[in-house]
Order: sequence, then C-alpha cells, then structure tokens
Amino acid sequence: MIKIITIYDQIQSGMGSKDDKLLPLGGKNVPIGPSIMMEPYLKQIDAKVVACLYCGNGTYLSDKKMVSKKLCDMVQKLHPDIVICGPAFDFKDYAQMCAEVTWDINNSTDVPAIASMSAENEEVLSKYKDLMYIVNCPKKGDVGLTHALSNICKVAKSIATQDDNIKSIKKYCF
Repeated sequence: MIKIITIYDQIQSGMGSKDDKLLPLGGKNVPIGPSIMMEPYLKQIDAKVVACLYCGNGTYLSDKKMVSKKLCDMVQKLHPDIVICGPAFDFKDYAQMCAEVTWDINNSTDVPAIASMSAENEEVLSKYKDLMYIVNCPKKGDVGLTHALSNICKVAKSIATQDDNIKSIKKYCF
C-alpha cells in the first residue's frame, strides 16, 4: 500500500477560515479536507493518507524557512511514499506555499512530493512548473474537482512506485 502525507493550509485543512492565517503548524493522523474526497481514488491505486499536515498561510509566509524545515523534518520522520501539497485551487498564498514546500521536500528529503493548483497561479507556475510535478486543478468553485483529485492520485502513484510509464502522467500536469 502506498503511504501518502498531504499538506494543507488553514482553509483546506478545515482548521480555519481565510482570516485564520496564523494557524500554527499541526497535523492529524486521519484524512481531513480534500483527503476525504480523495478516498475513492486512493482505493483505486491501493493508497492511504497516513497523515495530514497543515498551517496557516500567514504562519508559513512569516517564517518560510523554519516552517518548511519543520514540515520536511516531519515528512522525513514519518517517511511516506509520497507527499501531496494541495490542491491549492486559485489561492495565491497557498499555491506559493505548496510549490515552495514541494521544492524543499524534493530537495532536502528522500521522499518525493507533488503540488496541485489551478492555472490562475501564473506567477508560481512560471517559476516551478519545469522543476516539479504540479497537477492541474480547477479554481475554487469551478467544475472538475473530482477529475483533478483522481489525477492527483494517478500522478502520486506513478511517482511513488517509480512507474516506467511516468511520461503518461505529464498530461495531468502543467
């Protein structure tokens, strides 16, 4: 079974609203937020979310280096098969957090990570889309979320299992 950790902001974790930007770093060992909606797709790929980590956007932006290091340390300690940051939808600060934390996990741990966000995050995408896997998802409230969650799971499986057919997942990414 593929073990997955997800990383969310205060909104996607269900721990706060857009006004709760200073939610401290935390975690749950049960699926929360989009992880719950991903469960049917996780079953299809024989995967399970073993932990969900989260923090407020403001917490991350106020000390990126420290928060990212703590997230990387948690990932290394829990050692899943893959980490999924997002979906960030069209939330700019969360998309930035997803991309930067994904980059840090990929470059400071031996665990692969992917991000997910919508095309509206042009600035983040232009900087990171050629450096990591970023799965396309709709902006908040648009149609297509179920397809995006399925695609996130497909990409996660291919990377976690080092699938020989990894090029086939590019169609789901930017």
